[in-house]
Amino acid sequence: MTLSTGWYLRRLSRMGPREVGGRVGDALRRRRWRSVRPDGPAVSGARFTAVLPPGTIGAVPPDAAKRLVAEADRLMAGHVEYFGVVRDDLVDPDWWHDPKTGRRAPWGYAFDVPYRDEEAVGDIKQIWELSRHQYLTVLAAAYALTGDERYAERVAEHLRSWWAANAPLRGVHWTSGIELGIRLLSWVWVRRLLEGWPGAAGLFEGNPVALRQIWHHQRWLAAFPSRGSSANNHVIAEAAGQFAAACAFGWFPASARWRDDALRTLERQLRANTFGSGLNRELATEYHGLVLELGLAAVAEADAAGVPVPSTVRLVLLRMTDALAAVVDNRLRPPRQGDSDDGHGLVVDGAGTDRWGSLLATGDAVFGRLGWWPEVTGTDVRTPLLAALVRPYAKGGATPAVSRPAARPAHFADAGMTILRGPGDIWCRCDGGPHGFLSIAAHAHADALSVEVRHDGVDVLADPGTYCYHGQPEWRQYFRSTLGHNTLQWEGTDQSVSGGPFLWTRHARSRVLVAETAGEGVARWCAEHDGYERFTHRRRVELTAASRELRVVDEVRGDGGAVRLAFHLGPAIAAELTGNRAVLTWIRDGEDRSAALDLPEQLTWRAHRGESTPPLGWYSPGFGRKEPSTTLVGTGVADGTALSGEFATVLRFHG
Repeated sequence: MTLSTGWYLRRLSRMGPREVGGRVGDALRRRRWRSVRPDGPAVSGARFTAVLPPGTIGAVPPDAAKRLVAEADRLMAGHVEYFGVVRDDLVDPDWWHDPKTGRRAPWGYAFDVPYRDEEAVGDIKQIWELSRHQYLTVLAAAYALTGDERYAERVAEHLRSWWAANAPLRGVHWTSGIELGIRLLSWVWVRRLLEGWPGAAGLFEGNPVALRQIWHHQRWLAAFPSRGSSANNHVIAEAAGQFAAACAFGWFPASARWRDDALRTLERQLRANTFGSGLNRELATEYHGLVLELGLAAVAEADAAGVPVPSTVRLVLLRMTDALAAVVDNRLRPPRQGDSDDGHGLVVDGAGTDRWGSLLATGDAVFGRLGWWPEVTGTDVRTPLLAALVRPYAKGGATPAVSRPAARPAHFADAGMTILRGPGDIWCRCDGGPHGFLSIAAHAHADALSVEVRHDGVDVLADPGTYCYHGQPEWRQYFRSTLGHNTLQWEGTDQSVSGGPFLWTRHARSRVLVAETAGEGVARWCAEHDGYERFTHRRRVELTAASRELRVVDEVRGDGGAVRLAFHLGPAIAAELTGNRAVLTWIRDGEDRSAALDLPEQLTWRAHRGESTPPLGWYSPGFGRKEPSTTLVGTGVADGTALSGEFATVLRFHG
């Protein structure tokens, strides 16, 4: 996908003067760097001291260690899966090859590579993911757990291969700061986990090639930070990776400056990227997880190196952890809101490890759990490793005394997120928040007033997810469209106006009018948005405990026009639609479950499943993967009579 002149003009329109000036400076610097590529300063006598405390590896739970080693053995055999694409070439990978399209990214000066153009480069996510080197942290962790040098030798072999194939400023792996930042964090943990292997020092601090790569990565990040309207999760990853490397690999004349600058950026941007309530401002749950992982990893490096961290950094991470504990359902699944691309900050666990349970376990170890937190029964490798480095909040006094929620929060006013909970583990998320973060709202979806409903962790009324970013514009558009969410669409348009795959030029504004979650018997929520200029959509949601009934009442006011109301069912839900009633059935833990969905009779209802022209009736369980699911769409015309007043949808759970 190539970007048109129109896209560049729309993107420019979302920048302020300061950002434009910074980007002009970046462009001049890139031109100058084309012909000036220094080797970096000479380094002698470097030592790695940021090791794990004695006994840390012994604290890893046996079942978590077993999963990790099983994953490492799959990697050793050459097998890995990224974004739905199975690879069997990991014994000797081609770092520039995209197995999805079969294309290979072109060689050349990094900033000349058109990485957004799938026809020229391939699927950039497929190419970049392997070179985050998070699979190498898994192999290094397997060495630390078992002492088997095969894992360490494979790590060394692949690092040397990557360094040889990706000279500084050459090729696609030098084009995006988030990739450099996450890669640096991986290298820090690879070195840490290989401590004890005889070849570790010769691979890193005693290796001029490694030193040159580490220096160039940090020089790049210092020169080209994400700016202005792009200062979202990317800038957190850049700063966290830069800071981690400057602490653990502090062998260069500029290391102290890089460390201090990165810490200032991290402190400022963690605050900027996080609501006071603790939710991430991108309102994309997976990026909440990514930022929290990166922040915890950065604090671990600071404490390992004895570098003082501003109290605000720990405070933001504490609030993020409490917010995560507040919004998950009874199976520890958070909302499926906004974009998600399966991105992780630090990976040292095997398949089957619950990401959100792992983060809550780390939060418990670092900050201490509150009485209302959900129980975490699973285990992981990462928590004891991070906890061994981070000074505990409760014991070390690293965070000033703060007021933490005495009861489980249900309404996050600044983020516009409200969670309604009912008996039988009914969970409902109501969306009345901002469209997204910063002027481009890159990872937002046009989902104002949407609802997401689960029963015992099963998606009943589902958020369909993300599926893709680049290369398939019709699918990218569908999964982030208004029709692609459980809300109402007017005149076939989205509530917010898209200017590109990561750009919104007009943002719908939502306003929560009622959020009553603490009362007994009935929980209520009401909100409206201004996304349609001549048409107002207001929605009320009521969850009645006694009847196990969820009522969604939509009100439309304004000029007439065609409306479509969509309800996306989860992939486990079978539906029989007769007129305006759908009988829903599914199986959970071997038991039959069911519900009835009574839809507004003013609309004409039809079930859609797995349609491609145009896309409708799909669910994306993870980035790069989609599967058919049932979407119920009601159509009608608001002409002052046919759809005047209110129309109600009622979901009743049985048993």
